[in-house]
Amino acid sequence: MSDCIFCKIISGDIPSYKIYEDKDVLAFLDITPVNPGHTLVVAKEHYENLNDLPEELTKKIVQAVKKIAPAVVKGAGADGFNLNLNNGPAAGQVVNHVHFHIVPRKIGDGYELWPGQEYGEGEAQAVLEKIKNNI
Repeated sequence: MSDCIFCKIISGDIPSYKIYEDKDVLAFLDITPVNPGHTLVVAKEHYENLNDLPEELTKKIVQAVKKIAPAVVKGAGADGFNLNLNNGPAAGQVVNHVHFHIVPRKIGDGYELWPGQEYGEGEAQAVLEKIKNNI
C-alpha cells in the first residue's frame, strides 16, 4: 500500500533499524519504544490486521517472534517481554499493517498490566455462550 509506513519501511523507502528479515517477515526497532529494544515484527505483504492474515503467514510470523524475542530480551538486558498485537482502532492499532510488538521488560520498569474486573452475576456464562456461538 503506497501510504502505509510499514510498507515503505519494507520497501526501503524509509530507513529502519532492521533486526531480522526473511522472505515473509521483517523485524525492526520501534522508533518510539516503550523500553529500549522494543521491536516490531511485521508481515512483508500488506494485511491490515490479524483477521486478514493467512494462516500459513501467521505461523511464519509467530516462528519469527519465537526466534527474535529471546535475542531482544538478552540484548536489552531485560527480565522478560510482553508480546502485543493491537487489532483494530479500539485496541490501539495505529498503523493498519498487521504487526506484533516485542516489548522487553525489566522488573520495576514502572509499567503495569491493565486492570482486570470481575464478571457480574451470570455475565461470564452469557459471554461464553455468545463467543462459542460465533466460532
